[in-house]
Amino acid sequence: MSNNTEQFGGRIGRTMAGSESWWPDRATPPTGAPNVIIMVVDDLGWSDLGCFGSEIPTPNLDRVAGDGLQFTNFHVTPMCSPSRASLLTGIHPHRAGMGTVAQSDPGFPGYAHELRDDVITIAEVLRDNGYATAAVGKWHLAKDSDISHAGPMHSWPCQRGFDRYYGFLGPFTNLFHPNQLVQDNTIIHRDTYPNDYYFTDDITDRSIRMFREVKTANPTKPMFLYFAHGAVHAPLHAKHDDIAKYRGRYQAGWDALKASRFARQEELGVLPSGTVVSPRNTEREHDVRAWDDLSANEQMLFARHMEIYAAMVDNIDQNVGRLLAGLEELGELDNTIFMFMSDNGASREGEVTGTSAYYVHLLEGDDLDADIARIDDLGGPQTTPHYPRGWAMASNTPWRLFKCNTHAGGQSSPMLMHWPAGQLEAGTRRGQYTYVTDVFPTLLELIGVSRPKHRQGVELRAIQGSSFAPVVRDAAAPRTHAEHYVEMNGHRGYYRDGWEIVTLHLPLTPFNDEEWELYHLDEDPTELHNLAAEQPEKLRELADAWEQAARFNDVYPLDEGSSIKYLIRPEWHEQLQRPITIPRGTPTLERWRASQFIWFRGFDVHIDLEHQTGSQGWLIAHGCQGAGYGLYVLNNEVVFVHNNGRGATRTYPAGPIKDRTPSVDLSFVATPQRRWDVSVTIGTQAHTSIATAPMLFGIAPFEGIDVGICRRSPVSWDLYQRFGTFAYTGTIRSARYTPGEPGPDSPDTLFDIIRNMGARYE
Repeated sequence: MSNNTEQFGGRIGRTMAGSESWWPDRATPPTGAPNVIIMVVDDLGWSDLGCFGSEIPTPNLDRVAGDGLQFTNFHVTPMCSPSRASLLTGIHPHRAGMGTVAQSDPGFPGYAHELRDDVITIAEVLRDNGYATAAVGKWHLAKDSDISHAGPMHSWPCQRGFDRYYGFLGPFTNLFHPNQLVQDNTIIHRDTYPNDYYFTDDITDRSIRMFREVKTANPTKPMFLYFAHGAVHAPLHAKHDDIAKYRGRYQAGWDALKASRFARQEELGVLPSGTVVSPRNTEREHDVRAWDDLSANEQMLFARHMEIYAAMVDNIDQNVGRLLAGLEELGELDNTIFMFMSDNGASREGEVTGTSAYYVHLLEGDDLDADIARIDDLGGPQTTPHYPRGWAMASNTPWRLFKCNTHAGGQSSPMLMHWPAGQLEAGTRRGQYTYVTDVFPTLLELIGVSRPKHRQGVELRAIQGSSFAPVVRDAAAPRTHAEHYVEMNGHRGYYRDGWEIVTLHLPLTPFNDEEWELYHLDEDPTELHNLAAEQPEKLRELADAWEQAARFNDVYPLDEGSSIKYLIRPEWHEQLQRPITIPRGTPTLERWRASQFIWFRGFDVHIDLEHQTGSQGWLIAHGCQGAGYGLYVLNNEVVFVHNNGRGATRTYPAGPIKDRTPSVDLSFVATPQRRWDVSVTIGTQAHTSIATAPMLFGIAPFEGIDVGICRRSPVSWDLYQRFGTFAYTGTIRSARYTPGEPGPDSPDTLFDIIRNMGARYE
């Protein structure tokens, strides 16, 4: 071998001589470092798994519990984004910037709605320690205004420590026709989904593939997977065959279900001895009617909702089985830490009667007749259901209240941990109090890596979780979590060493000491005996601790119930309400961005085209089966369509369109009681009103704007069945949206009134 070192500046020769290394330092994990999977389910109740008392068969998760550890006193925050932020960072949610869901941008540090620069995720730590990192599913840790193609993307998964990402960035999605899927930093462009597509199956396939890709390329490289389900959040979508398993299973109702689950929990021994189940909810604005007091139609409809929910839980378990089998096939199951949990308690968002139309229900209220008319379609792609809160009560057995509440039903989570190589005491339970912030330090201790002091040159905030690794190793170890505050939508709480204070805050009522309830959880885990009057000193101690923690963790300003923090937006958002031209061929304009043109206001759409006789198809489409509107041409006639989300998709013929017509204009005028007067101009044809339609706002439409096509979930199911995406066959150049004046019922019009109303209760 010739010594040709000069060709490379002498570097090779010196390296071979052992005096200098060519390669830079490379992050290497600890020897034998385990893979890590954290699986989070959205809105799963504490009793929804077989091993926690459920009648729903969950054999794969039950096997995880039987081969690993079952944590029966694990807690999260009462809402999804805050729990996920604390899980990934070990920091309390407001201090991490995520005081509530990432659907606003009011300008307060605790409600930044993106992870702060001075907190670090477990993915960033593990990646810096030689791990491959991947995330699938729901993200919901970036501002809603930042999840379009324009970004900014600094709070997207790949900028927060993940090498790979596949899922959706927003709060929830249609499980049959996701409105937006993102791969790494790229929004995926797709017009349709296969008839058998189901999101939970898809992200499981992606997870198995990611593990295979890493482990076949480098078997020694450990992998961290953050598997964040969209299920069982609304809309409650389940596959037909899964729903069929549960037909007729819930006709006895939620009172009977709660009783049977509690009896099963006592039999299994998952509750402390002497635990008393909470009664049916009677709390103001949270009450649940007795099942026997419901009408026959209500019982029939409500039972169907629970059949769908059970099918979703069943499907999650099926996919857990597929994921574990994939790991076993690779020989990686034994050396994988697998943690399974919910991000909050079961959700009461379906309220008293549930809904077949989740996107419009939250703002428009109930329509029982419309739901009954669609009962045979519930759970399928034409509906967006959510169950009544009576089922959430049963799902949260034996605890009080629901998601969003700081009582136990809002923040008690089933948690399982499986790690054969860690020599866990298989099939044992841990009843020590543990909290979501504790997962981060626990995993770092078990793996053997340290959290750094800086992130990208910024000094990090101190971690706030406490490692429960001693509890993992020893069932007799004392609890390691001492205390923490809780706050969600004005509900408050503080836990310290087995004691707890909580409030059930009613909107637009004063915050005061009289709201506090005091419970000794070690003796009264279901919060039935309020000791506030008996132990005022203990209550004062914890109330003062809450106040101090709230100041330190950026909890203020509190939500007094006016929802003003959801209306405040930075000044630059005004740019998003200016006219915009969308050329044909543009990918779907993202949901939130598209909503800025129509939010509680009128607007105009000018469609630049050149119609040829016989051409047909969508000119514009905004929305989906959950609600939307659009304009299409069929048989040389222009037709306006409006889908109210509740199964009423109405078509309004606007008039004939002639050869070489250069434009079509669509005008919406906002009128009182949140209505639109809609008119269409075809070329130079007279401007005529064709419809008065319910205004769409909030999360409806849930799909964005398409020009010349209707992608994914369709505005009109009838057209979709006949023509698919129904792309316009003629020449269409663009659609120009021009926002109009806010309507008389617009929050923008009433902003000062809302601000002054809320200020009375600060």
